[in-house]
Amino acid sequence: MFTVQRDTCTIVSKVDGPSDGHTVMLANSLGTDLRVWDHMLPHMPQECRFLRFDKRGHGLSDCPDGPYTIDKLVNDAAAVADAVGARDVTFVGLSIGGLIGQGLALKRPDIVKRLVLMDTAAKIGTDEMWEDRIKAIKGGGISGIADAILDRWFAPGFRGDAQAVAPWRNMLTRTPVAGYIACCQAIMRADFTEQANKLDQPVMAMVGEADQSTTPNIVQATAELYDAPCHVLPDAGHIPCVEKPTQVAKLITAFMESS
Repeated sequence: MFTVQRDTCTIVSKVDGPSDGHTVMLANSLGTDLRVWDHMLPHMPQECRFLRFDKRGHGLSDCPDGPYTIDKLVNDAAAVADAVGARDVTFVGLSIGGLIGQGLALKRPDIVKRLVLMDTAAKIGTDEMWEDRIKAIKGGGISGIADAILDRWFAPGFRGDAQAVAPWRNMLTRTPVAGYIACCQAIMRADFTEQANKLDQPVMAMVGEADQSTTPNIVQATAELYDAPCHVLPDAGHIPCVEKPTQVAKLITAFMESS
């Protein structure tokens, strides 16, 4: 584990694997931290180097006052990559992590060689939707809407296993409210629709069939913007790297080998 200083914020990051391996950089979703990739990594090629980080307002990273912007989060990710000299990486972005990945690929093509968009889009949700969520969190905290979020995160089969869901509920509800809201504000203002034709790197998209946050239709529409394949994972929701780690790893590995 190591830290990177960005303006007044300490970003906590982690590297696994050989220092000379191809770097796979992973950016997690709203309300999760870098542990969201734990189940997937053992199924990835072990000659790779895996670079993860807690975005500001999440996990062990600092939680400076918001609102945040996607550009600020992109600059944080760039600083993490620069700290370890990561170049030509396969960037895997989940949800807000996918927005960060799109921004980083456009701003720093020296860092991003190829891009995996997991349960994300060029534009996620509407202003009204995000404003309603922020209002609900301010009124009752994250725990007040945790059940609704978990219903979007996981397919019914996984969601029905209380023991399996418990760690993810804890991760969600222990996210700092200020950090969660600041990242909601960043998502609300992010839109890469008009910039999609400027991205030259190969892109692959995937989405859980039961994802209620970024539905298969939404992810497919974004994949079309990038002329990219889109894989729909059965019996998975918004975080397929937790529910279907083997299948997700196989798709990413095949994409790396073919592009």
